[in-house]
Amino acid sequence: MTTTAGRLGRDRLLGYGIGSVGTGVFSAVPGLLLLYYLTDMLGVSAALAGAVLVAPKIWDVLLNPLVGAVSDREAVRTGRRGRLLLLGSLTLPLGFAAMFAVPGDVPGAVWAGAAFLLAASAFACFQVPYVALPAEMSASQAERTRITSWRVVCLTVGILVAGGLAPAVVDLAGGGRAGYAVMGVAIGAVMAAALVSATLSTRWVVSRPGPRPLGPVAAFRTARGNRPFFALLSAFVAQALGVAVMLAGAPYVAAYRLGDYGLTSVMFVCLVGPSMLAVPGWARLARAYGMVRCYLAATLGFGVAALAMIPAIGAGALVPTLALTALAGVCYAALQLLPLSMLPDTVHADAARTGHAQAGAFTGLWTAGETAGLAVGPGLFALVLALTGFVSAPFDAPAVQGPSALTGLLLGFTALPAALMLLSLPPILRYGRLAPTPKETG
Repeated sequence: MTTTAGRLGRDRLLGYGIGSVGTGVFSAVPGLLLLYYLTDMLGVSAALAGAVLVAPKIWDVLLNPLVGAVSDREAVRTGRRGRLLLLGSLTLPLGFAAMFAVPGDVPGAVWAGAAFLLAASAFACFQVPYVALPAEMSASQAERTRITSWRVVCLTVGILVAGGLAPAVVDLAGGGRAGYAVMGVAIGAVMAAALVSATLSTRWVVSRPGPRPLGPVAAFRTARGNRPFFALLSAFVAQALGVAVMLAGAPYVAAYRLGDYGLTSVMFVCLVGPSMLAVPGWARLARAYGMVRCYLAATLGFGVAALAMIPAIGAGALVPTLALTALAGVCYAALQLLPLSMLPDTVHADAARTGHAQAGAFTGLWTAGETAGLAVGPGLFALVLALTGFVSAPFDAPAVQGPSALTGLLLGFTALPAALMLLSLPPILRYGRLAPTPKETG
């Protein structure tokens, strides 16, 4: 693997990080708005809507490792990963816009599901090589943490665009199906600008995965001995699932427990906004106390904040709810920064073990796991809605929800993410025992 050992300039850090504005949008909007769009705009049942969200992501989970192997083969032949990056950056915004532009004479679930499938495939083409780049941008562990910090800040901006701007655009465009269609085009344009910029700005990165390209099966066989990687991945997937459940539940909590769907944007900003400000603080704490300790503390903090929301939301107390959401947002910053900072360490350590620096193979597995978590999250929340008697209805004929449905969506938004955070603690502790040493990752 060819990497630079020097300190990267801010232009290169921003040039790489800006791609996460686009990936953050796509990671957040389907989970935040697509489920609500299907159940409360198109009148699709909660069970069917959950299936529409999960099925394309299952395909994506299978696709990501294959894309990783293809990306490594491209890197061996050309020394670059730019072709897949460009393909994804040009096609993802189109698929995204199509998800929210269902023609009147086409079944909404069919159209949205097909568009989501195409968008998810395009996302894999961009995201897998994109996540592989930090391991190849610098040989320094500290510098890779800087790269990840910039990426997480940009990711937060993208998520803020998704959660703060997207619902606002829907309202400004008149709401309903037409408002969602306008939002899809507007946010898709933002995604396109960010993704293309990152593709062009990272052309300088030289990628050398190994002496010869490995096929998908051989790549996985070589990678499976990397126990620190799989421990870290297990924790990250459980947490991605918890965050995805919370994002999917936010519109329902805002509309049915707090009495105003417009509060979705406010809640989202409270969750994600503090994380952008907290990234530098978590980076300093990680240097002082270690990444694993800080990762454990942030995981526990997120879970406690989620549980504390139960009485606040149950009482309809807006200010305490938003304050606890902001506390969860501070912890969310670490849940993004720290595992993504440790991921390149596992790749570099594995290169010393196997002789193959398979950044694409590992990030293919990583993004497959993340995708699974983000996909299953809305589906899991939809299952909670279905089991507790939630009644779907089109926008122009809203339904009144019963007590069991109101309790279900509250616990789905709070207790379920907290339980998933708890499940992620043993893998974090296991990673701490297996963590690569600085010598192994240098």
